[in-house]
Amino acid sequence: MKPIICISGISGSGKTTLVEKLIPELISRGYRVASVKHDAHRFEIDKEGKDSWRHKQAGSRTVVLASPEKVAVIRDLDRDMGIDELVDRYVEDVDIVVAEGFKGALNPKVEVWRKAASEAPVLLKDPHLLAVATDDKEIDLPVPRIDINDVKGVADLIEEKVLRGAAMEYFGRVNLYVNGRRIPMKDFVQDFVAGAILGMASSLKGVEGPIRELSLRIEEHMPTKLQSKEE
Repeated sequence: MKPIICISGISGSGKTTLVEKLIPELISRGYRVASVKHDAHRFEIDKEGKDSWRHKQAGSRTVVLASPEKVAVIRDLDRDMGIDELVDRYVEDVDIVVAEGFKGALNPKVEVWRKAASEAPVLLKDPHLLAVATDDKEIDLPVPRIDINDVKGVADLIEEKVLRGAAMEYFGRVNLYVNGRRIPMKDFVQDFVAGAILGMASSLKGVEGPIRELSLRIEEHMPTKLQSKEE
């Protein structure tokens, strides 16, 4: 499952403003980003009279608009789909999904809250809440408080709490082959090896952005003098 961070909060809290700053910040760090916005109200993306609109009005449940540069899908739904299902069905080839809304999702969240919007944050009892991005510098919170304009601070938190954890899970299965034979390892040994190698590789010069693929091959070269003795 792709890593998902929900930027949640009540209407008018500033979620969209944070999301539009967060996406380029994560991209600048080397991540491929997708975004999903939940809208509780009915919306239309087609213009009346356009060919795709006419297809939909004719009764088509799914309309696909395709061009050499992009593709769009307009599809009727019988229910409100959750963020995990939406991402699983429609999102590919990204490192993280930034979801706006989805207060009830069981995914990591950052709540956006401004003093002028409401009396207090609404997600403080949510066990998936990582932090509150707010303009209130004095409020006491059970989770980290980040300045609402500190997009780098929000990105740092997402890297630490969401992306690194996902990377460890992705690299958590290690296969060891010695002389072509697979050697079984217990789970805790695999986790230890994966963590050590991933941590070491991430700190090396020349490694830029997130590690999406890593392979390590060790070949033992016997000194020439020893080779001649064994022969």
